[in-house]
Amino acid sequence: MRRAPPRWPSRARIRRKTRRPVPAAPRWCSSTCSARNSRRPLVRPPGQSDPIVTSETDVAVIGAGAAGLAAGLRLAAAGVAFEVIEAADHAGGRAETDTATLGVPVDLGCHWLHDARANPFTAIARTLGFDLGRGGRDRTRLLHLGDRFATPDEADDGWREVDAAFDAVRAAGDAGRDVAAEAVLPKNGRFETLARHWLAFMSAADPARISTRDYALYRDSPDNWAVLGGFGTLVLAHAAHVPVTLSCPVTRIDRSGPRLVLEMPRGALSCQAAVVAVPTAVIASGRLGFFPALPHDLEEAFAALPLGVVEKVVLGFDRDVFGLPERSFLDAFTEAAPERGAVSALIRPGGAEGAVVHVVGGIAARLMEEGEEAMVQHALDALAQVFGTALKSRLRGARASRWAAMPYVGGAYSGALPGKAHLRARLAQPLDGRIFFAGEALGGPAFSTAHGAHLSGLKAADAALASLGEAP
Repeated sequence: MRRAPPRWPSRARIRRKTRRPVPAAPRWCSSTCSARNSRRPLVRPPGQSDPIVTSETDVAVIGAGAAGLAAGLRLAAAGVAFEVIEAADHAGGRAETDTATLGVPVDLGCHWLHDARANPFTAIARTLGFDLGRGGRDRTRLLHLGDRFATPDEADDGWREVDAAFDAVRAAGDAGRDVAAEAVLPKNGRFETLARHWLAFMSAADPARISTRDYALYRDSPDNWAVLGGFGTLVLAHAAHVPVTLSCPVTRIDRSGPRLVLEMPRGALSCQAAVVAVPTAVIASGRLGFFPALPHDLEEAFAALPLGVVEKVVLGFDRDVFGLPERSFLDAFTEAAPERGAVSALIRPGGAEGAVVHVVGGIAARLMEEGEEAMVQHALDALAQVFGTALKSRLRGARASRWAAMPYVGGAYSGALPGKAHLRARLAQPLDGRIFFAGEALGGPAFSTAHGAHLSGLKAADAALASLGEAP
């Protein structure tokens, strides 16, 4: 999510007598290796037929996205025993960088350092030697109306209408109104399709599903910088020495006894405290269950903050089919057919012959149901309407993100449903004094962003350490 002006896309205690030193660890543990901090292996080595094992640790971290990895870093620094467990076959969560499709880094998930001057990943990127792109106000920016490019005056009119839509939603939220953005949007403007598209792009939901109050609670700045080497690569590099057990979904947390028990297909893990750093959709869907069940108000909070749909389609061509400078940006919609919605595309990222097309909201959700091929075709058709159908024959590779279709993700980022903004704060309250939730949904005024997730992971780890009687 981004809130800067849309014209430039930027979202029972156990104490040790002595601390155990943090061990050296490989870059990532595979699904068959144990995290080095456990007392017994969490997963048996390959070749052993019995997958049932039991292990114990001080703190378990469920999820290895930006929040879970941050928690792992904090716990490692504190010297306590911990496990980071990830359902997917890779770490990073929604921070994933693709380099194969275009031959240059392309983020399939988070890409922008929102509020860059205050963003902790800015300093991390500099320390690790990542190059940053500061905004893009000097880049080529194009608006296509279906049969032609907009004139400069038309483009200015269009962006004023988009800004007015954003301002109306924020004004309602700032006034304390928690209603659907749909109810306050200006209507019947020439560029209403573009305004609705950008609101859905920034909030991962169509206006009817956006809470004005939740929208207004997000705080950003105009400083939205790109991680040119890939935000996903940065997140992994920062946590390169955090051991992670992959392909190991936790299906239930049993909180009925003196210790928590995490149930998994391969066995169980007993722990004193847990940092639960999974997307809201994973808990709301029941993929991660609890026994006893969560309190009703907490269940309601997870259901009230679903993940919306923002997907990227990466298209690679065998030659320049655009005739535009590197990192140009295109918005396109058909004035005569607003039901088709709009698309936004980054053209020639990193100088590569290709594009990253953003498909959002209800249109993206419908395409997701049809599959990746439908998403690629939709993106190709949108570009062909602007640059001509000949580009289709020059396609050499394509990849579409599938965040909404991934069972242990469930979407792009969280947004409160209308009337439910107050429930976001409920997620930050510990459960039983030993289960601490983290993730982009708990990022405070930076919710829906990678750095908000990172900060929430640090906070949850500190709370877990405090529950053990350990100083953060």
